[in-house]
Order: sequence, then C-alpha cells, then structure tokens
Amino acid sequence: MGERMFPLERQKKILELLTIRKVLKITELTEELNVSVDTLRRDLNTLTKQGRIEKIYGGVKLVESRFGESSMDERMVSQLEEKDRIARKCSEFIHDGDCIYIDSGSTTYQIAKYVKHKKKLTVVTNSLPVAIELMDSDVELIMIGGKIRREEQSVVAYEYIFNFHELNVLKAFICCSGITIEKGISDYNLEEAITRKKMIELSKEVYVMADSTKFGKDVTISIASLDKIDTIVTDANVPATFMPKFKKTNTTLVIADE
Repeated sequence: MGERMFPLERQKKILELLTIRKVLKITELTEELNVSVDTLRRDLNTLTKQGRIEKIYGGVKLVESRFGESSMDERMVSQLEEKDRIARKCSEFIHDGDCIYIDSGSTTYQIAKYVKHKKKLTVVTNSLPVAIELMDSDVELIMIGGKIRREEQSVVAYEYIFNFHELNVLKAFICCSGITIEKGISDYNLEEAITRKKMIELSKEVYVMADSTKFGKDVTISIASLDKIDTIVTDANVPATFMPKFKKTNTTLVIADE
C-alpha cells in the first residue's frame, strides 16, 4: 500500500508519526508504511536533506525546532492540506501595496509563502516562523516587539512595550482555536489574545483563518464577537449546520476548495 503512495504523502506521514512518537526505528516505519527498506531510505534521505529529521542509531527522530520543540511543531503538520488551501484562498484577498498583519499560528504561517512575490507589500507579524519565511523576500517586514513565547514561536506585546497605534494595517489575518455563532472567536492563551484583540481593533478588514475542526468550540479566552470579523476562511469539511447560521450574521464564510 505504502509503495503506491506518492513520496510526498509518505514523507508527510513519516513526519506525523514522528510528531506523535518522537523516535521511530526503521523496522517500525517499514511496517507502519508497508514499504521496502530501499523506498523508506529514499524518503528519509529527502527529509534529512530538508533538515526535518535526523538519523540516529537504527532509527530517526524529528529535528528539534530552532526555538525548542513545541506544541506549534505538532500543529504545523496537523490538517496541513486544509491549512494550505485556506492560506492560498486568503492570498487572493492580498494585493500589491497592502499593509497586512499575519498572526502567529500554524494556519496563518502557511500564508507567508503565498505573499512573497507581491509588490510593495508590508507585513506586520508577531510570528517568528513568518518572519523567517519572509526574511529573504522583498516584503517590508515589521516585527512586533515584546516577550518571546518559545512554545508558540511568537512574540507577545503589551502597549507599554510596543506602540500599536503607529501601525496602519489594512487587513489582519487572525488565528483562533474556537468559533461559535454566539460567542465569536476564542483562544487558549491570554497573552496571545491581547495582540489579537489589538490588531482586530486597528485593522480595516479582519479575516479569520480557521480549519473546520475549530467550529462549535468556545475555548478559554474570548477574542472577538462575529460583528468584529469581516470574513472567516475555512475548508470544505465545515459542518453543514453552520452555513444557514452564518447567513444571519454580517460575517462572510468563505470555503477554500480544491
């Protein structure tokens, strides 16, 4: 079965398995993927060259993130295809000359590669992975200053450290962990919520990027009600029950299809 998968599919599966199990033996991987040792070695060589994994005696493990291993690493490989489609769809709303905010999060991170070639684009971000992704592009990059959250690979800013009001952001692309019609968007961390709330308040247009697993959840910290959100971009697996409910709000629900 595994031999019939495309190499990219197998490599994605290897990364997902390593995210859960941390270290895997070669024999475990050949059984799990149902592939020959030669096929597996080719995939492992590719992932090693990309700096994603490292070989250890008799097996492999994930390369630790340069910011330390984190829950962010796990989210980076979860729902990856859906997140990529959402990011590609959102990039259609971004035009040459825009000033945009890209939030810290595994879904918003995916947007960075789609905006690299826009002309005269300014990106404000609190995400270290987004900043690194855009470092070698022509994008004007503004990093929000403040305290580093290592596990989220993000910067938490407070008004006494960073003057938000100097920013003139046209479009904000925001992450969240929960979306309900009644309560709007929510997240787990109070410090991240401070920056998100501020950017929603300052931006002229607010886009929430969220895969379908976030719908129906109301988690710890309330970020914003739906009347503050212009558009939510999600994947095609969003529960059908949400469609008619959104028609009664002023928030547009956009489905990122194939």
